[in-house]
This record gives sequence, C-alpha cells and structure tokens, in this order.
Amino acid sequence: MISFIKGNIEILKENFLVIENNGIGYKINISGKLYTYLSKNRENIKLYTFMNVKEGDISLFGFLTLEELQLFEKLITVSGVGPKGAIALLNIMNPQEIISAIITSDIKTLSSGQGIGKKIAQRMVLELKDKVDIIDAINIKPETVEDIEENDTTKETLEALLALGFTRQEILKVINGIEDKNIPVEKMISLCLRKMNK
Repeated sequence: MISFIKGNIEILKENFLVIENNGIGYKINISGKLYTYLSKNRENIKLYTFMNVKEGDISLFGFLTLEELQLFEKLITVSGVGPKGAIALLNIMNPQEIISAIITSDIKTLSSGQGIGKKIAQRMVLELKDKVDIIDAINIKPETVEDIEENDTTKETLEALLALGFTRQEILKVINGIEDKNIPVEKMISLCLRKMNK
C-alpha cells in the first residue's frame, strides 16, 4: 500500500498527474480542484494516496490532505459510489461541505456530483451519518483562501460558516461584499449570517 508520495510534478492534466520520486513516475488521479492548486505549486509536492485495485487495473488517487483522503475512503464504502463518484463530489465541494451535507441530509447538494443520483445520495446519508460528525467538519483545515483578502478574520469566518453548512461559494461572495475585512471575527460572522439569511 502506498500511503503518500513526495516529489516534483512531471505531467499535470485536469484529471491526473505524474509525480517523479526516485526516478519513478507515478500516475495519480486527481480532482479538478486539486489540479487548480497544483498548477501553481508543482515542486516538492506531497500527496496522500489511495490505491484502487480491481480486475485488470490498479490506479492511484491523490489528495492534498489526510482528512480529504479519509473522507474519500468513507464515501467509496457506500454502494454505488466508486472512486470516480467520490472524486466528482470532492471536485465541487470541500470536505467540510460534504460532511455538513451528510449530517443535515442535504440530498440536493450531495446529488450534484457527477454520477451521484438522488437514490445514491440518500444511501450516502443513511450509511455515513453515524460515521461522520460535525466535529470532523470543524477540525478539517479549510482550503487556503486565495480569492479574498486573507487575514485571521476572513479565515476564521470562512471556517466557522463552512462548519454551519454554508457553501464556500456563498461565503466568499458575502465576505467580498464587506468593505472592512479587519473587523472582529464575531462581527464579520454576524454580518455574513444576516446577509445570507435575507
């Protein structure tokens, strides 16, 4: 079992990459979100990996964080959710959003992943609701905030609102609409909640 690989990226495509380690090139399947991140960071990369073994094929799937890998491993235990379906979910949502959707039985959000229909999303909630916890969502480090003015207030606000179940897109849109981003965290969270609940 290959737990992780460190090295430099030799080939980078939207759905896979080849990373070189000790003269060996490893082909690893990745999400579109990870592709976007790695397009700016190609050297000395560490990816946590999952080895998928099936008849006639052995493939690797790569993740930037251990928490994302662990969530992927939980997702593929659900009947009907293969590695490609789990990657499709991670392509449009971060781990906090997926965990929050499972906990709140948000079937609409879960079925937005390519290849994830309503029945599979319902099965996902049924089988994983007792295996994930809101604490998981809070403890998972949020992705680096690159598309807003980054400071302690915006990062903590993003983390808190993700844990409450709001999507990253919703949160960033509201934060970008707040002129003073150096206000206390509590005040920014309050402002964001008022705007999103209108």
